[in-house]
Amino acid sequence: MSLRELAPPITPPQNVDAMLREQGRAVLSAAGLHTLIGAAAGALEAWRGHWGRLAPDTHLRDGGRYRQRRHGSFVIDGDMLRAVPHRAHWQSLDYNALHGGIERWFEPLDPAMTNEPLWAPLVKMLAARAGALRGMDRAPQARAAPAPRGGAAALGRPGGGPWFVEVHPFRIDTAGGIGRPTPEGAHRDGVDLVAVTLVARENIKGGETRVFDIDGPAGQRFTLTEPWTTLLLDDARVIHETTPIQPLDPARGGHRDTLVVTLRAGAFQGPGS
Repeated sequence: MSLRELAPPITPPQNVDAMLREQGRAVLSAAGLHTLIGAAAGALEAWRGHWGRLAPDTHLRDGGRYRQRRHGSFVIDGDMLRAVPHRAHWQSLDYNALHGGIERWFEPLDPAMTNEPLWAPLVKMLAARAGALRGMDRAPQARAAPAPRGGAAALGRPGGGPWFVEVHPFRIDTAGGIGRPTPEGAHRDGVDLVAVTLVARENIKGGETRVFDIDGPAGQRFTLTEPWTTLLLDDARVIHETTPIQPLDPARGGHRDTLVVTLRAGAFQGPGS
């Protein structure tokens, strides 16, 4: 790690729900993530190959060609997780000034990813975090309000529901000299919980994560460098962005791979939601 890369503030897995409720953000180490999904250390390394089979993002309005991705949607209710038919990803202009207000059809998730043995445990663990954050009986229309401090769910158990889940594996590359993980800038996603998992950093500099309180100047900046480190965000309380990346060695390509999972109560985002 270079001197300019600040280490993320790691939260022990047993404290993650309290940290999310109190500060609106928490970072799990790779070990913490594996603990919460009940997996052996390093078990998620088997997933890395899926990021080599993503498809170009043809909707970038800044004219860039630096992003590859896929998209899938699921509903989780209690312990039941099911995929829904492939659908467009949609955000309002309130949440995405660059790409909001349009239906973006991305290539669907590779079934090989969702057939991974740890796929369901990962999504169910995130539902447990959403349930702990919002409470079992949280009303969907309360999304913009500060998170309640009660209603914690047991670690590792799905909380409430249904939760409407969108999954986005991303690769941001430096083939054009620079790649932008968040071309829309600092933003919210219009959901309840956002999970950003670093999968790989190859021959890059930059990619600093920045998280700010929505109603004040407080914030944090750090760089995710350890694969499978996971940032959890209460989307009602914070905005976030990641700075552009550039290659360390311009003679070689570089990329940053992440898995972004969002959970929303009530319904998927759409023009009528």
